[in-house]
Amino acid sequence: MRTLAIMRHAKSSWDDPSLDDHDRPLGARGRADAPRVATHLAARGLAPEVVLCSSARRTRETLELVEPVTAGAEQRVEEQLYGATGAALLERVRALPESVTTALVIGHNPACQDLVVALAGAGARVDQARTKLPTAAVAVLSVPTAWQALSRGEATLTELVLPKELRSEPRAGGR
Repeated sequence: MRTLAIMRHAKSSWDDPSLDDHDRPLGARGRADAPRVATHLAARGLAPEVVLCSSARRTRETLELVEPVTAGAEQRVEEQLYGATGAALLERVRALPESVTTALVIGHNPACQDLVVALAGAGARVDQARTKLPTAAVAVLSVPTAWQALSRGEATLTELVLPKELRSEPRAGGR
């Protein structure tokens, strides 16, 4: 069994309208949400061997902030993931080495959302992802096939991590 985690980048900043979309940094909410999501995933034992990350600044900054989950993983920042479609992301995942059992993709919508919905098929949390995959959300899928054989409806959505839900969790050592 393989695990594929698909993360939409954390919330970006629109403070400087002169910046090209590719160069937009994370905003304050994104800088707060990404580590919170990483802590949650690390506590769940997610440990990707490979991270595929878009080359956009906001995805690279998200990658830096999820370090508790990605420490030790091979990190591949790839230009073609910026602006990719869900189908293109699927092709990229299919190209993963078969020796990899756990992978994380950090990208953009609508591609991340499209990929989650296509792979997972049905279920209440899939319907929620279909409606909206917010920034810094992570869909964790169980993949019963080889990467190269992965196709629509073959994965099971085992967890949908939404930053908004984590904001209400009590912090350790406090109320």
